Amino acid sequence: MDLNLSSAQDANLIKDTTEATFMADVVEASQDVPVIVDFWAPWCGPCKTLGPMLEDAVRAAKGAVKMVKINADEAQQIVGQMQIQSLPTVYAFYKGQPVDGFQGAQPQSEIAAFIERVIKASGGEAPGAALDEAVAAAEDMLTEGAAQDAADTFAAILGEDPNHAGAYGGMVRAYIALDKLDEAEAHLNGAPIEISKSAELEAAHAQLELARQAAGTGPVAELQAAVDANPDDLQARFDLATALYAHGETQGAVDHLLALFGKDREWNDGAAKTQLFTIFDALKANDPIALNGRRKLSSMIFA
Repeated sequence: MDLNLSSAQDANLIKDTTEATFMADVVEASQDVPVIVDFWAPWCGPCKTLGPMLEDAVRAAKGAVKMVKINADEAQQIVGQMQIQSLPTVYAFYKGQPVDGFQGAQPQSEIAAFIERVIKASGGEAPGAALDEAVAAAEDMLTEGAAQDAADTFAAILGEDPNHAGAYGGMVRAYIALDKLDEAEAHLNGAPIEISKSAELEAAHAQLELARQAAGTGPVAELQAAVDANPDDLQARFDLATALYAHGETQGAVDHLLALFGKDREWNDGAAKTQLFTIFDALKANDPIALNGRRKLSSMIFA
């Protein structure tokens, strides 16, 4: 039953065309929905890679765009009209006119961005946009301390898209915030292979590692007193940094680790540098603390 349904959906979204049917399949069909046209040829190696990637992106758009494939060797009149010089070449048509396009093989991320541009150009909305908005709302809940509400929202998003890396990483971080570290780890270990190496899950893994470490440290006040009493107690400073991060004082944690690195970069097999990189990985790439911290660490390493 599912196989028949999938075939029917594919036939509606993705089809082969010829010069004889080009007007109906592309020009007329694009009056309502954008149509992606893949110009390919049997001898074109990159075409064999690009075609399936395009098809996956079109399926993921869930009807917001359609795709037509045409053998350029058998459509020389259209190739000439479109002034196509090399293969593969891809054009997007809307209202009978080309609105975007590219030549040559592209990575999946660029293909996805192309599809999204085409959908927006037609006044539509990419199917993932609503889910991305829901992820942003759940992130706000997490920031405001409503970790359980965030976890529930992330779970609902994953019910719609099990491979949404942002929602998956967010759910893991929500469990960390709830101090349910075993559940967080179980979700990380059960992540779909397609997103297991994503930046969002790598960040969640780093946060879990830091949370595990923090569980073995003492109260911040006691650790701060120990460092104040003996600034050269590097273990106490390391533990203080770990505890500060666990309490949301990320800048303080980074400052103490940089100070530790400055005192003895080889201490405990370079633990300060390793911990700094773990914190940087746990933060967003554009986080000012991560950016400034990386810059300071680099200047110390190469001084």
